Amino acid sequence: MKLLGVFTLCLIASGTARADEAALCRANAGSYLTGKVTKGPTFAPGQARDGVELSHTHLTLLSDQDGQSYDVAIDNVFATGYDAAGESVPAPLLAIRTGDRLELCGRLYAQGGLGIDWVHTNCGETPRAAQPNGWLKVLAPDGTPGPNLEDSPEYCRLWQ
Repeated sequence: MKLLGVFTLCLIASGTARADEAALCRANAGSYLTGKVTKGPTFAPGQARDGVELSHTHLTLLSDQDGQSYDVAIDNVFATGYDAAGESVPAPLLAIRTGDRLELCGRLYAQGGLGIDWVHTNCGETPRAAQPNGWLKVLAPDGTPGPNLEDSPEYCRLWQ
């Protein structure tokens, strides 16, 4: 019976943590999604800005919230260890595998298909719906979010 009580408390705490993360996302002007990766990371080239390649990584997430599949457009420039030549998926994003569970805060879009972008820092700007202060976190098996994989400020200078 005592074990059941501990298990119940763990479930409540896990649900509370997710509710807190969702509230934090809304406070940062973002839309919150969690779900399972159904298609792993792929590289997409981009335009150069001041000599820095603004490439993307794409993956597909099956949302817990609505059961829909979302294209996740990830700005590589905000990943730790990003190479300015930008010709491959950065290591932290390459570690994401099909079957992993993610927590995303960003901007939803429907043009060209259902998706979410802006899953990265907004470099200290005031968050707003068009430019939320977002994140991408891998969820542990118990639902605990890991660190934000998209919070490197190294190239924020490109927009300041």
